[in-house]
Amino acid sequence: MRHAAIAVPGTRAATRRTRRPLSRLTRLTAALAAPMLFMSLTACGSDADNDSGDSAANNGGDSGASETTDGAFPATVQTKFGEITIEEKPQRILALGWGDAETVLALGEQPIGASDWLAFGGEGVGPWAEGLYDESPEIIGTLEPEFEKIAELNPDLIIDVKSSGAQERYDTLSKIATTVGVPEGGDNYLTSHRTQTEMISAALGVPEKGEELLAEVEAGFQAVIEEYPEFEGKSVTVGSRTSNGYGAYVRGTGRVDFVERLGLVNNEQVQEQATEDFSIEVSRENLNMLDADLLIIAPIGIEADEIADDPLFQAIPAVEDGRSLIIDSTDGISTAFATESILSVPFALEKVAPLFAEALNGGE
Repeated sequence: MRHAAIAVPGTRAATRRTRRPLSRLTRLTAALAAPMLFMSLTACGSDADNDSGDSAANNGGDSGASETTDGAFPATVQTKFGEITIEEKPQRILALGWGDAETVLALGEQPIGASDWLAFGGEGVGPWAEGLYDESPEIIGTLEPEFEKIAELNPDLIIDVKSSGAQERYDTLSKIATTVGVPEGGDNYLTSHRTQTEMISAALGVPEKGEELLAEVEAGFQAVIEEYPEFEGKSVTVGSRTSNGYGAYVRGTGRVDFVERLGLVNNEQVQEQATEDFSIEVSRENLNMLDADLLIIAPIGIEADEIADDPLFQAIPAVEDGRSLIIDSTDGISTAFATESILSVPFALEKVAPLFAEALNGGE
């Protein structure tokens, strides 16, 4: 059988000869460069970034409602660490959390410092946010921010809305400047991009602009749902493989919430095994648990060939039928899928929807 490659607009199509025959295994040229703490299938916590709805459950589990006074200052933001008040418009904003800088940029402000969570390099943002900086920010460490470097930048507001939520981290940052930390229930990166946008727009005194951006994203999802009604009710597995083995993501994580907003339904066999972690381990002996109408899988810290050429992976019915995507390269789609910011979600939505539809049809 031939191995199929998908040409993605604006990217290079990737083709190669497989060493073991696959039945129309569909390959998606995309990127996945997330830090191992955030992406590891054995790490604690979650990366839930869904923005779907009106309840905490639909918001990926966080409930960090935010509010301002007449869209101006003083502004208050509810966080896990209590109510934070920003007395006046901040002039020197430091954005440390996962996707926080992109959100600040989307809202029209310029962070003086930011963290590069996906190792983009340069200004630390993906292609969907390129060109938004007037001046490159100072890049700050992610898991262990350089507190002395932060202090030297003399910020008057620190945004750390999507991060570990560690008390020590917050306490140290708040000694440097007013800090907006994670929402209640947002520990371990469990802040949806809806709540992220609401909190940051509140802190910046522009809640209406945040709502406008979220409405645009909602309209994008609705347009895709109308264009691809075949997604409705179809099962999906979003998984990955590391050097330690295979795993699959569960509800409450950004990737699963994203695909479920399109009408797809997370693999129930996977969901039944869910714990407080954002994924479950799947043994090689039980690899057929990954089977679904659509199987999306990414290599983390390994080559994609280790998945594609694995006989047990090849034997999964979805793979045999060509209803699978291996996310394995460096063109930006999967990093958008992983980042789940107010700017990256529309980018991912535009690119992956037709690829999902093609895979559901067996790669034809």
